[in-house]
Amino acid sequence: MAVHLGFLLILIGLTGIHSITTVSKVSVRAGGSITIPCLYDSKYKNHVKYLCKGYYWNYCSYEIKTNQQNSRKLSISDDKKQRFFTVTIKGLTGEDTGYYWCAVEIKDGPDVKEYFHLSVTGGTPNLYVAQQEITGFKGDNINIQCHCQNSGERKWCRLGSSCVTKSGSIDGTRVSACNNGVLTVTLSGLRTESSGWYWCVKGDLQMPVHITVTEKPTITTSPATTERVKHTTSSADQALSTVGGEKQSVSGKLKSFLIPLSLLIFIVMVAMFILFMFKKQRQTKEESPPTIISNGEVTYSTVKKKRKTGQLGLAEEEVTYSDVKHMRRASEKWSEANTDVDVMYSSVVAVERQTKQRIQAEEDDVTYSRLA
Repeated sequence: MAVHLGFLLILIGLTGIHSITTVSKVSVRAGGSITIPCLYDSKYKNHVKYLCKGYYWNYCSYEIKTNQQNSRKLSISDDKKQRFFTVTIKGLTGEDTGYYWCAVEIKDGPDVKEYFHLSVTGGTPNLYVAQQEITGFKGDNINIQCHCQNSGERKWCRLGSSCVTKSGSIDGTRVSACNNGVLTVTLSGLRTESSGWYWCVKGDLQMPVHITVTEKPTITTSPATTERVKHTTSSADQALSTVGGEKQSVSGKLKSFLIPLSLLIFIVMVAMFILFMFKKQRQTKEESPPTIISNGEVTYSTVKKKRKTGQLGLAEEEVTYSDVKHMRRASEKWSEANTDVDVMYSSVVAVERQTKQRIQAEEDDVTYSRLA
């Protein structure tokens, strides 16, 4: 009984081991990224999947789970239809080198898992591809190149299926391989079922490649559609011809209209210029100050008139002028020397003696003093 129980446990353990399929060893250059596919059994479709890091399973640390949010460095996705989940690690460094576990969480028992080793190198890896994601059309052919550094047997395998060394068929798709330093794989007659994860194999190294096959876009045209297109093309040509003729006619009319218009504009501009100059000259004359006629101011002060009769019976008349001032102010255009003219008479005395018989005066005295 104990023997049968032990055998059953061993069988369950072996079954659990093969419940997940993934690569065994991958080499990637530092600074790059890698996507690792992990194929699981259909009964784990709704279970939580995760990535664990560590040499020993019992001491590995959780890196990321499908029920957690992705980070910049790590991301995980689950394709339940094709029954695989993928883990992508970006910005690889030497610290990322180590053992990892693809695992499925089991609530009522031990989790199922499968490990792989990731090696991050500073130089060129021994096995690598230009891109991990390739797209092809149904019925077409695609080529994949796997670069290998060392000699040895090379294979092309599909995740969870068979492998091809030189030529053969995988799930209805023909495969041919050429080993001349570069493993060149040609997949012919692609089908929708050809979509999935593959990998190049060289010794104990694998490099995963994902292929997506889509329907080729086709454009179908019926005879009626073709005739309609021809008719539309002919109508378009006629329309273009008509438009060309109309453009030439409009161009001729436009030229015959623009020449007189340009001449008229020129004449108007010249007339406006002459009018502006005339108006400016007239304004200058109006703003200039007029010539001011000099104003004369005469001031008489202390005017006295006396009449005396002397001893000889002669009449004596005395006239005195004092402070007689004559001022003339010229216009602003005169020079400074001609602006003011002052004439002053001070203490002007005139004495006249005459006889009653109109005898000529014996004495005329005239005195001028301080003439300015």
